[in-house]
Amino acid sequence: PDWTHGGGPIKYHKRSSVMARFLSLLNTNRYLSGQSALTGHIGKVLVANRGEIACRIMRTAEILGIKTVAVYSDADRYSLHVETADESQHIGSAAADKSYLCIDHLIDAAKRSKAEAIHPGYGFLSERYEFAEACDREGIIFIGPPASAIRSMGDKIEAKQLMSSAGVPIVLGYHDNDQSDGRLKDEAQKIGPPLMIKAALGGGGRGMRIVNSMGEFENQLDSARSEAKSTFGNDHVLLEKYIKEPRHVEVQIFADSLGNAVYLYERDCSVQRRHQKIIEEAPAVGEITAKCDWCVCVSLTAFFVAWSG
Repeated sequence: PDWTHGGGPIKYHKRSSVMARFLSLLNTNRYLSGQSALTGHIGKVLVANRGEIACRIMRTAEILGIKTVAVYSDADRYSLHVETADESQHIGSAAADKSYLCIDHLIDAAKRSKAEAIHPGYGFLSERYEFAEACDREGIIFIGPPASAIRSMGDKIEAKQLMSSAGVPIVLGYHDNDQSDGRLKDEAQKIGPPLMIKAALGGGGRGMRIVNSMGEFENQLDSARSEAKSTFGNDHVLLEKYIKEPRHVEVQIFADSLGNAVYLYERDCSVQRRHQKIIEEAPAVGEITAKCDWCVCVSLTAFFVAWSG
């Protein structure tokens, strides 16, 4: 079936053709976003990340015949990703907020190296709409969603609001922009312990704290905010009812700026340690597929509304 959005039909592809369709998107560069995304071949891409994720992107770029630029802080001068790239650019001191989280430094590095595109990898600035906007202003292709979609989906507070308005069921909690201590404490009391304090930006289990009694709320809030600020550059949080022994099921969505979308079905990520996934099992065990299909269809519709403004 087709679902429509402001920019045209959303083409939904059956399970049997998902991988073929995804490869087709890669081969035609349709996975690129931004105003200048589809205007020509990319000759050089700057990878705004470090470590293994940067190396993986660089290996893929090599297969596609694309030159790569590594960025590094003082601490990473001799790291593997720097050696793997065709060239490298220094972006600051060891602290992440002085290097990998500094948008101006990354944009300057792309200009110096004459890279046509930036790949953010994951973590760091990958979910910061300000980064995508900065790339677009400078005429640099941002390999990822447009800023409007990142703003809606990268910020868990806005994403919760968007999904709720679309009819997707969400966990009981507080998802608003008033971040005052008093308001958060009042909302926490309404939800009642046990509850989860969760960083509004980022992921990977960072900036998350469980509150088992209201007496520990303030300390846990300070701890979550501190980690969120140092990791993601933003200390906003949301509150949710803590669910013990939940099923953590995810689906992965790929979409382009032309209205094409695929999703790679469900995987069960319930086996975790410190909120970090250890095992991902696909397909998920149990009668979960139909529920995921429905949620993805509704989520895609809401996503494209956000994408098209």
